[in-house]
Amino acid sequence: MSDPGHTSLQASMKPRHLVMMRLGSAIGTGLFVGTGGVIAAAGPAALLAYVIAGFIVICVMRMLAEMVAADPNPGAFSYYAGKALGAPAAFATGWLWWIQMCLVVAAEAIAAAQILSELVPIVPSWVFALSFMLLFTGINLAAVGEFGEFEFWFSLVKVGFVVVFLVLGVLFLLGLTPGDSPGLTHLTETPFMPTGVSGVAAALLIVAFAFGGVEIVAIAAAETSRPAHSVAKATRAIVWRIVLFYMGSVAIMVLAMPWDDPDLHSAPFVAVLNVAGLPAVAATLGLVIVLALLSSLNANLYGGSRMVFSLAERGLVGRGRASRLFAGTNTRGVPVVSVLGTSAFGFVAVLLNYFWGEAVLGMLLSVVGSTLIVTWVCTIVSHLVLHYRARREGTELPVRMWFFPYVSWFTLACVAAVVVLGMTVPAIRTQMLLTFALTAVLYGLGVLASRRGIDALT
Repeated sequence: MSDPGHTSLQASMKPRHLVMMRLGSAIGTGLFVGTGGVIAAAGPAALLAYVIAGFIVICVMRMLAEMVAADPNPGAFSYYAGKALGAPAAFATGWLWWIQMCLVVAAEAIAAAQILSELVPIVPSWVFALSFMLLFTGINLAAVGEFGEFEFWFSLVKVGFVVVFLVLGVLFLLGLTPGDSPGLTHLTETPFMPTGVSGVAAALLIVAFAFGGVEIVAIAAAETSRPAHSVAKATRAIVWRIVLFYMGSVAIMVLAMPWDDPDLHSAPFVAVLNVAGLPAVAATLGLVIVLALLSSLNANLYGGSRMVFSLAERGLVGRGRASRLFAGTNTRGVPVVSVLGTSAFGFVAVLLNYFWGEAVLGMLLSVVGSTLIVTWVCTIVSHLVLHYRARREGTELPVRMWFFPYVSWFTLACVAAVVVLGMTVPAIRTQMLLTFALTAVLYGLGVLASRRGIDALT
């Protein structure tokens, strides 16, 4: 059980754990399930959507690295929002991201269960989903060092598969596999932007969801012995992996098959391997995707639990016993109540999946997409405020943002452009407006909480 009198996380995470945890949270639903939707929305211009989102996420990671190296905290961007913008901003950003993590954990449990249920049809998907939630809640209740080691090897499996896919895709395009290679015809004989700017705008939000999880490196850095060194190393290692895994995979897909092929939209990795004449490899993909989704679930459950732990430590969960419970850890340094609270919605989603099946997954994916936009904006603005403040005070920063302030302001402009483009698409506009409305409500609650004395440690 959790000990409310003990509030220390253990610094037993290693840099390699951070790298694989970041990949574990990113290479999941967004890559294996969402890539087909990106190509369906934008055609070959899906590459442009990934370039834009990839640039943003790499810059946001560097900004987080600068702030974490100077002042590590498991609340990450929520904590920095409190320092830069005040307690209401910390409250709104932290709770919004925690809600997002709860939804993502549920979505990944259901997605993995549905895939496994197709491979083993005698077992209902809700049984698999329930089993996954029980298993990974238990793993997250283990000591953080054991969790990090588990996540490292779990993530390594799916990273290995993506590398194999990239190699086989290149061999196919070179005509070295049993399938007939199209060469570059699917790119040269097709308009690069067949669905126009609105298609790229629709794709950008799906890609934003795919890159969700970048913040977990900043959160986990607080449980390393050398946060500044660990987060800087993890950031450098992740940059080229994002470029290679995401953009490389999408490039092979749009070169290997016509962008409007329905098979590419529904199961892009399987479709490419089948067209390459490698059905045996494609047949194993279902299990790999299940592992990928479960690894992502594991990492995001960890991130969500540490966020609510940090919120409780800063007095943003409530007064009295509730705050003490969520801010408490057991003798292994695990915030037990925070883990259970974060996993709770996953169990609720299992019940919903029992009654409504696949419709639940689509609903969850549509809810979480635009919440990351708010996180990005908050992180960038907090970074700008804190960096300028450090300059005025003469504080030396262990890690610095590249070409400050130009790249920081340009990144913020890119995020603003994503929002503007998204507003031109009716479905995305509705989703963004709902997210912004929820953020405003949370900010208002944060103002009320601050007035009642529930203040962040800014």
